[in-house]
Amino acid sequence: MLEPYKSLISTTSQPQTLLSGVVTVNLYTMRAQSTTRSPAPLLVRRTSSSGGIKNLATVSSSLLPAFGTTIDVGYLQLKKYIIAPYDRRYRWWQTFLVVLVIYSAWASPFELAFRKAARGALMPVDLVVDAFFAFDIILTFFVAYLDKSTYLLVDDRKKIAKRYLSKLWFPMDVASTLPFQLLYRLFVGVHVRDSDVFGFLNLLRLWRLRRVSQLFSRLEKDTRFSYFWTRYCKLISVTLFAVHSAGCFLYWMAIQYKVKENTWIGNEIHNFQDKSIWLGYTYSIYWSITTLTTVGYGDLHAQNTGEKVFNIFYMLFNIGLTAYLIGNMTNLVVHSATRTFAIRDAIHQILRYASKNRLPDHLKEQMIAHMQLKFKTAELQQEEVLQDLPKAIRSSIAQNLFKRTVGKTYLFNGVSDDLVTQLVCEMKAEYFPPKVDIILQNEIPTDFYILVSGSLDVLTYKDGTEQFLSKLGPADMAGEIGVIFNISQPFTVRSRRLSQVIRISHQQFKQLLQPHVKDGMTIISNFVQYFKGLKEELLEEIPFITELLNDLNDKGALLSEETESHEESIADCNVNGITEGLPSSSVCPCLPIRVVIHGHHPDEANSTEGTTKGKLIHLPESMDDLLKLAEHFPYVHHPKNLADAEKKLGNRGSKVFIADGSEVEELTTLRENDNIFIC
Repeated sequence: MLEPYKSLISTTSQPQTLLSGVVTVNLYTMRAQSTTRSPAPLLVRRTSSSGGIKNLATVSSSLLPAFGTTIDVGYLQLKKYIIAPYDRRYRWWQTFLVVLVIYSAWASPFELAFRKAARGALMPVDLVVDAFFAFDIILTFFVAYLDKSTYLLVDDRKKIAKRYLSKLWFPMDVASTLPFQLLYRLFVGVHVRDSDVFGFLNLLRLWRLRRVSQLFSRLEKDTRFSYFWTRYCKLISVTLFAVHSAGCFLYWMAIQYKVKENTWIGNEIHNFQDKSIWLGYTYSIYWSITTLTTVGYGDLHAQNTGEKVFNIFYMLFNIGLTAYLIGNMTNLVVHSATRTFAIRDAIHQILRYASKNRLPDHLKEQMIAHMQLKFKTAELQQEEVLQDLPKAIRSSIAQNLFKRTVGKTYLFNGVSDDLVTQLVCEMKAEYFPPKVDIILQNEIPTDFYILVSGSLDVLTYKDGTEQFLSKLGPADMAGEIGVIFNISQPFTVRSRRLSQVIRISHQQFKQLLQPHVKDGMTIISNFVQYFKGLKEELLEEIPFITELLNDLNDKGALLSEETESHEESIADCNVNGITEGLPSSSVCPCLPIRVVIHGHHPDEANSTEGTTKGKLIHLPESMDDLLKLAEHFPYVHHPKNLADAEKKLGNRGSKVFIADGSEVEELTTLRENDNIFIC
């Protein structure tokens, strides 16, 4: 990755490394940011009476801001006597009203069928419940609402009142709250005992059921409650309400029929209208449930035309209700077993694939183990869990999980915090079950790994036998040798037990390291020190390592000088060479140009019998520096007689030529990748 060091650590007889190009910095232009910004929308503040909401899952989706706005946790100063719709106390009030709605849903059809109850013990209860809902109507004029066009809380009393009065909610709320029977008695002065008008007017209270629907909708989105049981309770509630309403309405039809004996209940119970209220209610619910479940014992059945017509519509309704219940319950059950079906299908596919291709048993076991681990750790898989989150959140999570581990690795010891942060954000986390090969010997190097938890074995194969070399623990690295030197992986790395690793590709690593010259020097130093401490059996697997280390030690002084010169040129270019729309390397003359140097005259290239190869270097600032630099490469020319070539270049050259034989007088005339000849 470090281009200036390529001429030092890479020879024509050694593998080319990825240590080229770090110092060649792509300084892409930065667009000037405007000093003026469009005004941000007013933030929707979500605070309760205690100063804040602890769990956003309890907030109704109708109060969530639009995409692009943010949430301010500060206290929202509303106008006096205005209530925030997400205030904790107001939420409790709404929940209390839901309990009263459940009573109204039961009492309204019941009082239609059984008038005695409506005139008796239930009447005071109805008046108290209506009083609570009347108070809620008044309270609604003081509750701020969320404008869906701007997603701002509106606390203006006139706008709140205008919005409430202009919608259907207000007249329906008033109609469902007025005690019509009591008002009729007060204003007319006549007590009506057997009028069905007030019974049907009481059915307007069912308008309150919308509050129950809103409650269930909110609970389904609240992660503190089980979605399965919330949905299950909703289905049970719908079923019970349908059974109760149908039974009460059929009993009302029997009461209205002139010949009581020719009704579904009068055929079984004579003078049923004089019997106990709860006896009639029990028979009504019994008939409704047997009809809903399509059991139909035959003991209770329609006797007249009106009842038969009602039964027809009720059974048609039951078809839709049954389909709704079965569909929802099936969906809930299947959803809970989806993961089981998925893992079974995946394992069956693996077994069929392994059987068809006659894979050995150990590979088959590794495939199955990896697939099982993938499903067992689905909630821990970084990519699947975080893919829909914003990049900033993903980066923060990755830093919280892996930044400390990356900082402990030998390769990144002492590097800047900025580089570690950038590396962690690009790393991918994976789990491996025991006895699974993570890296295979002699495979193409694409990624290197950092072990977060678990244990790995480093293995090699000699003469067809597997040999254990070393053991890796947390914060150790694997695969970095092949990546950095751009050679086939020298070792096989296998998980010893359940292990979590993070990996990064060599391309991303190279791109991230390019702007960090000093960090590149630190990484090279750490890499060299690490190799010096390797065991002999590991060094034997990479025969050119010893020669490389010796060469790096001999050229250390030149390495430092060239790096410092390069850093200064980059600093100058950062200040003066950035142009909008183009990479700075294309407009800044101070970035070094790469050229290939040869230690002979260009006319000798064709006459030399041996193989002539050059050295890729960064072009110095002056001709003297170039001639001086050429003295440090005694083997840039590879004729047959290598000793003669070294002796020839032992003397300092005096002239520089290009491939066509023209002499170079100014280095500014040279271009990228030109071949120059020093003699």
